[in-house]
Amino acid sequence: MLLALFGAMTFSATAQVEHKKGHDSHTMPAKASKKSLSLHTMAMAMVGGAHVHIDYSAPSVRDRIIFGGLVAFDRVWQAGAHNATWLKTDKDLLIAGKVLPAGKYGFFLIPGKEEWTVIFNSRWEQHGKDDYNEAEDVLRFTVTPKNLKEVQEQLTYEVNKTGERSGEIVFSWEKKKITIPFQVK
Repeated sequence: MLLALFGAMTFSATAQVEHKKGHDSHTMPAKASKKSLSLHTMAMAMVGGAHVHIDYSAPSVRDRIIFGGLVAFDRVWQAGAHNATWLKTDKDLLIAGKVLPAGKYGFFLIPGKEEWTVIFNSRWEQHGKDDYNEAEDVLRFTVTPKNLKEVQEQLTYEVNKTGERSGEIVFSWEKKKITIPFQVK
């Protein structure tokens, strides 16, 4: 118990909070380790009584070609650096016409030249995509990415409230952006 309390105090002391739209939505970049160039970061929001939380490591472009280079087209990617990105929701969400039950999920992307596949997988705790298994997908659908006018240097997720019971998950990196609208059931 004392160790857990100390860990929480340590995290709070190193976290920086950026508030957006009051207390409904915020991101919390944690302190980067000395060995990693990718900050361990979180984005979360309260939408329709649901707490939607994304946890990821945020790499930077650093003058590299990202999509079609560092991140191959048409291959599963952990949607961040190091460990798989994960999403947790404490209420069921309706995404792309399908229900994502309350729970914790690995979040993966398959970037393509025209369309990207978005994947919520039952195995949220894994290093990169090493243990990814398509048979464990809970929800899978495609989106069309938008091109950004300027380079987004660091990978960023946002969880935004767009209505009383609606929100969106926004992914931005390099010159690409995807938006995933959702409804709270």
